[in-house]
Amino acid sequence: MNAQKLLESADATATARIAAVLPAEEEVLIRASTDLAADGRFGRQWLVATPCRVLVVPAQGEVVDIPLAALAEVRTDAIVGGGQLEIERVDAPTLSLSYTSSEAEKMSEVARGLEQLRQGQPFVVNGHLDRTRCERCQRLLPEKNGICPACIKKLATLKRIASYLGPYKLKASILAFASIATTAAELAPPLITKRIVDEVLVPVEGQATGFDLSSAEGFDERIHLLGLFVLALVGVRFSAWVAEWAHGWIATWLGAQLTADIRSNLYRRLEMLSLQFYDKRKVGSLISRATRDAGMLQDFLVDGLPYIVINGLMVFGILGFLFWMSWSLSLYVLIPVPLIMLWGVIFWRRLRGFFVKWGQVWSGLTERTVETLSGIRVVKAFAQEGREIAAFAKPNGRLREVAEKTAVNRGVFFATITFLTGLGVLVVWLLGGLQVLGGKMTLGTLLAFYSYMWLFYGPLEWFGQVNSWMSRAFAGAERIFEVIDTPPEAYEDPTAKRVPRMKGGIRFEGVTFGYDKSKPVLKDFDLDIQPGEMIGLVGKSGVGKTTTVNLIARFYDVDYGSIAIDGIDIRKIHLRDLRSQIGIVLQEPVLFSGTIAENIGYGRPGSSFADIMAAARAANAHNFIMAKPDGYETQVGEKGAGLSGGERQRVSIARAILHNPRVLILDEATASVDVETELQIQEAIQRLVEGRTTVAIAHRLSTLRNADRLMVLDDGRIVESGTHAELMAKQGTFYELVNLQREVAEIIAIKE
Repeated sequence: MNAQKLLESADATATARIAAVLPAEEEVLIRASTDLAADGRFGRQWLVATPCRVLVVPAQGEVVDIPLAALAEVRTDAIVGGGQLEIERVDAPTLSLSYTSSEAEKMSEVARGLEQLRQGQPFVVNGHLDRTRCERCQRLLPEKNGICPACIKKLATLKRIASYLGPYKLKASILAFASIATTAAELAPPLITKRIVDEVLVPVEGQATGFDLSSAEGFDERIHLLGLFVLALVGVRFSAWVAEWAHGWIATWLGAQLTADIRSNLYRRLEMLSLQFYDKRKVGSLISRATRDAGMLQDFLVDGLPYIVINGLMVFGILGFLFWMSWSLSLYVLIPVPLIMLWGVIFWRRLRGFFVKWGQVWSGLTERTVETLSGIRVVKAFAQEGREIAAFAKPNGRLREVAEKTAVNRGVFFATITFLTGLGVLVVWLLGGLQVLGGKMTLGTLLAFYSYMWLFYGPLEWFGQVNSWMSRAFAGAERIFEVIDTPPEAYEDPTAKRVPRMKGGIRFEGVTFGYDKSKPVLKDFDLDIQPGEMIGLVGKSGVGKTTTVNLIARFYDVDYGSIAIDGIDIRKIHLRDLRSQIGIVLQEPVLFSGTIAENIGYGRPGSSFADIMAAARAANAHNFIMAKPDGYETQVGEKGAGLSGGERQRVSIARAILHNPRVLILDEATASVDVETELQIQEAIQRLVEGRTTVAIAHRLSTLRNADRLMVLDDGRIVESGTHAELMAKQGTFYELVNLQREVAEIIAIKE
C-alpha cells in the first residue's frame, strides 16, 4: 500500500530552518504547523516527521530533533478553544504543541501518523484535509477551502471575466464607441460655455470677436452668436443623451448576459461535480455563490466596469484641456490627487476585508436558513421554533455588525475624498480669481477651468468608490471561479470506453475505500456478482453496505483495488454509459417539484404517457395515483411532501422501472413503510428485479429471502455468504442478526 503523505506548504523561513537540520536523504512524510506559538500567542510551530525522526521547529529558538526510538506516545488532548499535541519522550520531558480548534482535524492526523511510525505500522494518513491557510501567503483562510482575500489578483480576475465577451464582440465594440462618444459629449459644454462668456456675455475690448461691442449691430450679432452657441449646447446634450442611452442599454445587456453565462457555467459545474465535493460543502454556501455573488458581479458589470472606460477617458481628456488653458493652475488642481490615491489604496485594503467577511457571514446566514427550512418538520415536531429564531439572530447580528462597519468606513472614505477635492476647488478660485483680476485669464476661461476641475474630481471620486465595489465583485467572482475550476467527474473523458449495453456482471477485487482516507470503510474487499443475480448485503450500521453500492455507481473512486462490470474497470467505462444503465431506489426517495407523471418520466426523458402509466402499474402505484383528484397531474410538492412515504417509494420504483437499468440497487427500499405498503412494494420490486443484476440492502432481513446470495459484512469485509437458508443453517452472524430482529419485533408486538 502506497503511503499517503501529509505535507503542508511552508514559508521560505520555515523551509530554510527545516532544511538546515534535516538530512537530505530522508523522506518527509509529515510537514504540518500549529497556529499557536510556544508562548500561547498566535504564531506557527512546525512539526516534520520522517521514517527516522521528528523535528519540532518553533518560529524562534532551537529546533528539537527527536529520534523515532525516543518517542513513548503521541496523542492529542482537547482543551477549551483548541487542543494540544502531546509528544511524550522516553528519557526527556513531554513536548506540548498548542493549537486552536480550527487545526484539530489536522493535528489528529499528525498524532495518528506519528503513532503509526513509532509502532512500525503501515503509514496511512489523510493527506487531503480541509485547507485552513492560503498556500501562497500562509494567512488563515476566512472559510475552509475558500479563497484568500489578500491574494485575489484583480487584473487576472478582470481578464477572466472579459474572456466571456468572446461571443459578443460586436456589442462590446459598439459599447466602446458609445463610451468615446459619451466622453466627447461631456467634454464639450465647458468649452462652449467659455466662448459664451468671453465672446458674448463679457466680451473684452480689442478681442477678436468680429463685431463692434458699442454698436446696435454688434449687439444683434452677439444675440445671434449666443443662439448659435445655445444650439450647439442643445446638439451636444442630445448627442450625449443618445450616446448615454446606447451605452446604458448595451452595458446592461452585456452585464446581464455575462453574468448569466457565468452563472450557467457555475450551475453546469455544480451538476458535474462529484459527491466528494458536496461532502465537504454546505448547500447554503453554494446557493450564495449562485445568487448573492453572481448578483454583485452583475451590478459591477452593469454599473461599474463600463464606466471605467468612460471615466478613464474623461480624466485624460480633462487633463489635456486643463493644461491647455493654464498649465500653472493645473498643477494646483493635481495637488490632492496623490493624497486621494494614497487614501484610496489604504481604505481599499481595509474595505476589502470587510466585504469578504460580509460575504462569508452572508453565506453562513444562507446556510442556516436553508438547513432550518429544509428540516422545518423536525423543528415543529420538537417545538423548537424559538430556539431556531434565536440561532438565526446570531449570524444575522454578525451580518449587521459587518454591514455597519463597512458603511461607516465607506462614509469616512468618501467624506475625506470630498474634503480633499474641496481644497483643490478653493485653491483654483483663489489663484484663478487673482489671474482674472490681473488680466492674465478671462472669466470664461476660469469658469471653464472650474467646470473641468469638477469633471476631473468626479471620476477620481468614482474610482475611489469603484475600488471597493470592485473588491466586492471580484471576491464574489473568485468564489464562483473557485467552484468552476474544481475538476468535474469524468463525463467527457475521450479515452473512456463506450458500453451501450451491459450484461451486468460485477466484480470487486481487493477494494479498499474510505471517505476519510485514514479510516477505510471497505478493506481488501472481494465480491463477484453474476449477470442477472440478486445479491443481498446485510450487516450492522457502518460496515460498508451503502458504501459498496455507492462505489458500483462510481459516486466515489476506490482508493485501492478495482471494480469491473463485464470485465471492464468502471473507471474506463464512459461515465454516462455506466450510470444510464444503473437504477437506484433509495430508502428516502427523492422527488422533484412537479407532477407525478413528470417524476416517473424522469427515469427516461421523452417517454410516452402510456409508458409512464405502464411503469406505474408495475410499481403498484397506478391505483393510488388514479384515486387522487388530478391523477397523474397531481403536484407532489417540494421533495414529494404531498405524498405519503409509501406513495413516494412506489413512484420512485416506477421511475426505476421506466429507466429499465441493467444493474439495480435497492438501498433499504422498504425500511420506513407499514406492512401493507411493504407487501405492495415487495411485489413491485419482484417485477423490477427480473432479468437484472440486483444489489439489495434491507433493514428487514426477511425481505431478502428471494436473493440468490446474501453477503454478511463486518468491519469492511465479507464474513459470511450464501442463501438465506444456508446462512440460517450455519447459525453464524446472519443467524444472530435474524434472531435479534425477531426478538425486537416480539417486544414491540407485546407493547402494542
